[in-house]
This record gives sequence, structure tokens and C-alpha cells, in this order.
Amino acid sequence: MSGSIELIRAPRLTDQAPYAYAAVASDVRRLVFTAGACPLDEAGATVAVGDVAGQAEQVMANLRTALAAAGATLTDVVKTTVYVASHDRTDLVTAWDVVRRHFADHDAPSTLLGVTVLGYPDQLVEVEAVAALR
Repeated sequence: MSGSIELIRAPRLTDQAPYAYAAVASDVRRLVFTAGACPLDEAGATVAVGDVAGQAEQVMANLRTALAAAGATLTDVVKTTVYVASHDRTDLVTAWDVVRRHFADHDAPSTLLGVTVLGYPDQLVEVEAVAALR
């Protein structure tokens, strides 16, 4: 599907943002909306307690698995929201760096948020996504 997703850079907005400002999905037959991918192992336990990067790695593995179950991949994603339970901007950047590395050159629009708390005990990171499929 990635050939049907056009990532838009807005020339009147800064080019310093590490993501596209918009995405257009053409010829879409299905949209995939994921729940927030959490840093849980197969048994439902929170992994990498206290480690933002470690949790972000598990989150991205779980996001890939959820997308695959719906017939999608990261390159089908048109929008993400990244949540980090921290008031420290360094933690947000740490999580963001892991997420961006997994998406590689597919820099779909994203929102990065620092929040007070997330749903599972010791959870620091969560990522939700919208993907478009033909």
C-alpha cells in the first residue's frame, strides 16, 4: 500500500520536524485503527520497567504484530500518536527516537505527547496508529 500513501511536506512550515505534516492515502479500501500498542509481553506483564527505550522497543514490536494481524505493515501507516508517561522532554525524545528508527524513511505524520499516567502498571510508552490498505 505504501505507494498509495503520499507524505506531504508543507514548504511554509519548518523542515526541522522529523515527520511529514500530512499524509494522503489514495485508493483506500480499508482503514486500520490500532489500539494503543503497550509494552506488554505475551503473558501481559509490563516489560523493561523504568526503561523508556526498552518499552518503546516492545511497543513497536507489538504494533507491528497488531498491524500484521490486520494485513498491514508500518509502511501502510498514515498517522501515529506516541504517548510517554513523563514530564521530562528527554524521555519523550528517547521514545520518539525508537519509534522513528522503526519507521525508517516512512515518516508519517505523528503527535508526541507527554502524559501523566498510562493504563498499565509501570507503563511509560504507548503508540497508536492508523493505516490505509487497498
